[in-house]
Amino acid sequence: MAKSKKQKEHPQKVGKKDWEFLTGYINNASPVGFEHSGQNIWLDYIKPYVDTVFTDPYGTAVGVINPEHPFKVVIEAHADEISWFVNYITDQGFIYLKRNGGVDHQIAPAMRVWIHGKKGPVKAVFGWPAIHTRHNPDQKEPTPKVDNLFLDCGARSKKEVEELGIHVGAVVTYQDGFDELANDYLIGRAFDNRIGGFMIAQVARQLKENKKKLPFGLYIVNAVQEEIGLRGAEMIARRIKPDVAFITDVTHDTQTPFINKNIEGDTACGKGPALTYGPAVQNKLLQFVQDVAEKNKIDVQLRVTSRSTGTDTDSFAYANDGCPSVLISIPLRYMHTTVEMLHRSDIESTIELMYQSLAALTPKTNLSYFSN
Repeated sequence: MAKSKKQKEHPQKVGKKDWEFLTGYINNASPVGFEHSGQNIWLDYIKPYVDTVFTDPYGTAVGVINPEHPFKVVIEAHADEISWFVNYITDQGFIYLKRNGGVDHQIAPAMRVWIHGKKGPVKAVFGWPAIHTRHNPDQKEPTPKVDNLFLDCGARSKKEVEELGIHVGAVVTYQDGFDELANDYLIGRAFDNRIGGFMIAQVARQLKENKKKLPFGLYIVNAVQEEIGLRGAEMIARRIKPDVAFITDVTHDTQTPFINKNIEGDTACGKGPALTYGPAVQNKLLQFVQDVAEKNKIDVQLRVTSRSTGTDTDSFAYANDGCPSVLISIPLRYMHTTVEMLHRSDIESTIELMYQSLAALTPKTNLSYFSN
């Protein structure tokens, strides 16, 4: 007998303990190439909800449900955050930097940071000349650039810096963390894309709690090094060789000042996940997800990318012999800053869309463009 609408299975809501996991996960530093501490937090959370876990040499973490099944489906996010590297220490103890990923130099002046040295994290600040000293009619006012930004950790010589355990190559992350604003908006550092890691972990939890049996192997993938070229996804896609991939990442909320909708499209926080059209997105899989959204009354938005998506979708789509892949994005304001902002309802809608898509998918789902 068919289930009535009241009997229809829906994923469990995100609970208090799950939001606490998100808070700790966001506040933890997980810079490109140094993601392991965040990956340990994620693995500890997901282990009760999967059959097995594994990691690769560069730190991508994977939880697997039905590992024995030959048909493999991936749900994926990336774990890394943009950051800085210590590049040069002056004799006076000032520290100059190089980017580690697409960090925005314009937000840096007067920000507080952690320098992750050999003796543990060291507090420091981005120094910047006081406004009183910048008003020189004979000189142009300085603007922040990578080559003129520096850190001050309280040391007054290179020796004092080194005594703190700071060295060339030490990674630097911002201190700012998770917080809540009015009307269900959340802010945090590195929602791009640890919010994705949170959402795919919630899908795993809800599958377990609903005792949902899947007719395929499900690989919950939290990949590293997306911010410097999709490298973690490239490696793990070759290893898993999936048959289908659902990728989640963030996209721009285009409702704020300075954003041209003619270029960036029309997406907004609070109106549901955004589904992407683009060459790397397999159109039949995209239509499948749209049909799932319509059937389950999940609001979605549409967006377009030119050429590549700029996300791990590209790595999965073109891996091996080609893998039907779809990109499900969550709208985000102020990307690559310490106050990345998103809406709680979009998180829950994206989790449900992934859950219901997996519930509807089978190895026999026809994703071929051709009838023969």
